[in-house]
This record gives sequence, structure tokens and C-alpha cells, in this order.
Amino acid sequence: MDSNEARALVAGARVARLATTGADGHPHVVPLTFALLDAATIVSAVDHKPKRTSALRRLANIAADPRVALLADRYEEDWSQLWWARADGSARVVAPDEEPALRAHALGALAARYPAYVDRPPAGPLVVMTVERWSGWRAR
Repeated sequence: MDSNEARALVAGARVARLATTGADGHPHVVPLTFALLDAATIVSAVDHKPKRTSALRRLANIAADPRVALLADRYEEDWSQLWWARADGSARVVAPDEEPALRAHALGALAARYPAYVDRPPAGPLVVMTVERWSGWRAR
């Protein structure tokens, strides 16, 4: 699969998983909503969905080690329909009061994908990922 196809599959996925690594070297994977801002930028935001704490491990992990991977996939009982696509790169956390133009663009892109964000935009930090490599696999 070439990088354009991998990017298109990620762009069309409703949810993906973000993998980070903490300062302790342990991996951490969470599902998340996201949007592509351009060919090499993926954004997610800490939203109002219930969480055990506001000190999210993914944010601390990115601060300790910015290397991340985002994985989207499709599973079907008909295995000829299987695929996965991954974006590898680095991420940074943008606080709610930082980079207002980026925040407006990101929240607009997220609201365009997820109706729940139209009436209640995420108020938490953004995770901004710069993609360095797209990869994937498809059964057909």
C-alpha cells in the first residue's frame, strides 16, 4: 500500500488508536477521534467524554517522548475486506490558550467529522501530530 492510500484510509476512519510511550518505556494505546488538517498533520482534542482524570497519560507521554503512532483499521468476517493503515511521527500538546488560529482550524475540522463537537467543542488541549511516514496493508 502506498502512502496516499494509507492516508486516505486513515482520513476515512471514524476512530483510530494513538500509541505513545511514557518516560518509563511502557507503551500506552487509546482510541480517539481525530481529523486530518493537511497531508501531514493529524489533530485530536481532549473533549468532554468522561475520563478518570484530567491528567491524561497520553499528554504526559507526549511531553516525555513525542514519538507516536496512529492506527486505523477495518475488521470484517469476510477477510478479503481487511485493512490497516498507520501514521508514524511526532506529536505535541497545545494548551487551550495557545495558538488560537490552529485551535480554531482544528476544532472546525473535528466538528465537521463529529456532530457532537458542533454544539460542544472540545475545551481541552489539542494533540497535534506531524506525520513522517504513512504505511498500511490491505487484503485485496
